[in-house]
Amino acid sequence: MADENDKINGTTGGFTSAGLKAEENALVLPAFDIAAALEIGKIAYELATSRGINPAIEVRISEWIVFHASLPGTDTTNDWWMGRKARVVLLTGHSSMHERVLAEETNIDWFAKHGVEEEQYAIHGGGLPINVAGKGLAGILLISGLPQVQDHLLGVEVLTEYLARKGEMA
Repeated sequence: MADENDKINGTTGGFTSAGLKAEENALVLPAFDIAAALEIGKIAYELATSRGINPAIEVRISEWIVFHASLPGTDTTNDWWMGRKARVVLLTGHSSMHERVLAEETNIDWFAKHGVEEEQYAIHGGGLPINVAGKGLAGILLISGLPQVQDHLLGVEVLTEYLARKGEMA
């Protein structure tokens, strides 16, 4: 359960829901398959290890875990967090950070609004939708183990790097 100070002070890094939606729109992939999922996972692993940070990383095609890396210092708790973040993305089609920021901006009880239990869903940064042009949500990139803003930012960097390697972003 989130610390009460989290709810009062916010821990969303100055993001806005509109900005996070624009970010999602900029990170649309031309296609997504097993090879792409593995490459995205490898990019995340390489970025993390080159910086000496140790998150857990998953890339999913829908609910299917195609890539998973548990770096030193992570444990089954991170798997639980990633599962909860994945459910948020599958339910809404938006990043778990977007949903957190939107809940703070609108001052709503996100869990009551969606009729779900906090034990099963986490509106904390680190769950990013993998959208495909013309098709929508095709997968999820999950990062867990860093503060939630850093989880989210690493995920954005990974997808940006993937698109750059494919010639889709400058």
